[in-house]
Amino acid sequence: MADIVDVAKYILEQKGPMSTWKLQKLCYYSQAWALAWSGNPLFNEDFQAWSNGPVCYELYKLHEGRFMVDKDTFDCGHSECLSDAQKRNIDTVLQDYGDDDAYQLREQTHSESPWIIARGDTPAGEKSKAIVTKDSMGEYYGSL
Repeated sequence: MADIVDVAKYILEQKGPMSTWKLQKLCYYSQAWALAWSGNPLFNEDFQAWSNGPVCYELYKLHEGRFMVDKDTFDCGHSECLSDAQKRNIDTVLQDYGDDDAYQLREQTHSESPWIIARGDTPAGEKSKAIVTKDSMGEYYGSL
């Protein structure tokens, strides 16, 4: 199975350099829509309900301290590990969300139940390591 770094690498190959916030949200939506459309995750890693939206900690550790990233940031990623069907899934997400800026994507995730449920009663701006579950992602996006 591909991992989130493979997905991030593919996104950056398709869209070019971007902020880490935007990359995290595009990976999140790629995972969410894969779960909604096929019932299968693109990768095993989870997202946490951080104050600025869903963040995959494993990906974060690779770009920590950077504002912008490009495909060379993730030389450990292998986009060729993705199947054609997985690439089509990601391409559809990029078509729908890829031109949105990081703040638009942040606001959108804040209005959707998977992140809201995971945050629970955590006050705005407070840190949280609560997991945005794959089940909640698949159910929510599958119902749209």
